[in-house]
Amino acid sequence: MSVALMWEARATEGRGEDLVTWVRSQELPASPLRRETFRAPEDRVLVITWWDTPQNADLPELPEPPSDLTSRPVHRWRFESVGEG
Repeated sequence: MSVALMWEARATEGRGEDLVTWVRSQELPASPLRRETFRAPEDRVLVITWWDTPQNADLPELPEPPSDLTSRPVHRWRFESVGEG
């Protein structure tokens, strides 16, 4: 089964690049199948990690960034693949 963890944060105004740099430096204690980092308008940063595991498995997640880098708490979601099509 494939599970995707999504981590999304909004940087303090003008600190988007700093947040991207910070999140890319974060190591997880286990390696996902895949990890991608995205940016969006308003200095938002999204990280998606994919795992081959049951939906309710205990998985490592990225931490909260330093408070001076973000304008609000991190949003986190967990999705289970329903296949293609």
